[in-house]
Amino acid sequence: MEGEGASVLRPAVAVEAVALSAGRRRAAHVDPDAPRPILGGDGYAWQPVAAVENHAAALRFLHPPLPAPPSRPVPPGSPTAPGTGRHRRT
Repeated sequence: MEGEGASVLRPAVAVEAVALSAGRRRAAHVDPDAPRPILGGDGYAWQPVAAVENHAAALRFLHPPLPAPPSRPVPPGSPTAPGTGRHRRT
């Protein structure tokens, strides 16, 4: 360790969204417009990570869209290359 008081950061175990509503915890679809805190578990306790306005925003926060794969140029002469080949009817 670098210093005597250095803290050890533990990786997050889980992240979940919880509806802010009165009563017991219920399924997400029961109150979709309720604000939701995003909680992250560190293995010992749940810690607040962020707050979002509704269930749809929580889903976008927890599951962001995947980046598009990079496009590669098609080499000439490839069967998938554009153009009119003998196998295509024109």
